[in-house]
Amino acid sequence: MVMFLPLVLLIFYMFYSQQRRQKKWQGMLDQLKTGDKVTTSGGLRGTIMALKDDAIHLRVPPNNLVVEVTKASVTQVSTIDEEPKK
Repeated sequence: MVMFLPLVLLIFYMFYSQQRRQKKWQGMLDQLKTGDKVTTSGGLRGTIMALKDDAIHLRVPPNNLVVEVTKASVTQVSTIDEEPKK
């Protein structure tokens, strides 16, 4: 019985950390607004031009193409107020 305790604790910790990460990511998606610079899971970097229920329109440089991607594909957000990191 004592041998299984570390395994049970590890599984519990993994489950808890995954839930916490999911809530943080969902909160980030709920706070998206036009003008935010985002990076998608596919590697696209662009500025949000419009928001829909489950999709966003991104302006992607250098030719300022506008593409539509799902909100779920957004992995990182940086607002206009933030300074670029050097």
